[in-house]
Amino acid sequence: VAKVDPLLRVRFSTSHPKDITDDVLLAMNKHDNICKYIHLPVQSGNTRILSMMNRTYDSNWYRSKIDRIYELVPECAISSDIIAGFCTETEDEHRDTLSMITYANYSMSYMFIYSERPGTLAAKKYPDDIPLEIKKRRLSEIITRQNETSFKHNQAEIGIIRKVLIEGDSKRSAAHFKGRTTQNKMVVFPKSDNLSKGDYVDVRIESATSATLIGKIHQSAEIQITL
Repeated sequence: VAKVDPLLRVRFSTSHPKDITDDVLLAMNKHDNICKYIHLPVQSGNTRILSMMNRTYDSNWYRSKIDRIYELVPECAISSDIIAGFCTETEDEHRDTLSMITYANYSMSYMFIYSERPGTLAAKKYPDDIPLEIKKRRLSEIITRQNETSFKHNQAEIGIIRKVLIEGDSKRSAAHFKGRTTQNKMVVFPKSDNLSKGDYVDVRIESATSATLIGKIHQSAEIQITL
C-alpha cells in the first residue's frame, strides 16, 4: 500500500497488540509515508485485571511490545485506551495502570470509567463493585498522569521541523491552519496563501500544550501539493 503513492499517508487504526509484529514495524520504519504512530490499547496496566478482561496478554508482555516498537521505530508515537475502575480493581492495581502510562510514554490516550454492559462476559462473571466516586477519582488520576506525559512528549518537539498534512482551518482561528504530523500530533500554524487542505508543508514547532503543537512554516519549507 505504501508504494502505491509516496504522498499517500498510511496510518493504522486500532490494533490488538499481537498484530504489531516485527515485519509491521520494519515496514513502518522503511516507508516514510507510513505514519510513525500506533494505537495500542492496554486497557489496564495490571496482569490480573487484564486476565479478567480476557485480553490474552499480561503487563510484562505488553511492556516488551512497547520496548520493541521504540527499538525498531524510534520516532513512533503510541496512544492507548485505558479503563478506570474495572470490577474488583484494587488501589495497587490502579497504580499499575498509572505506571504503565509513564513507562509506555503514550502521546495520548482515550480514558474511560468502567460501566457494565449487559450481555458481555464481564457483566456475566464479575460484579460491578467499584463505587462510582472511586471510579471517577481513579479516572481523574489517569487523566492527570496522561496529560503530564503528553505535555512532556510534546515539549520534546519544540525546535523540530515536522512535515504536516494540512486538514483545514484551525477551530480557534480562521487565520491558522491545522494539520497532523506523521506521529498523528495536531499542529496549528499561520496560514499561507499558496497552501490549502491536503497539502504538505514543513513546520518548525515553537511551543506546545499537552494536546497541540504550535509552529510556523519553515522559511525554506518544502511544500508538496496533493492533487
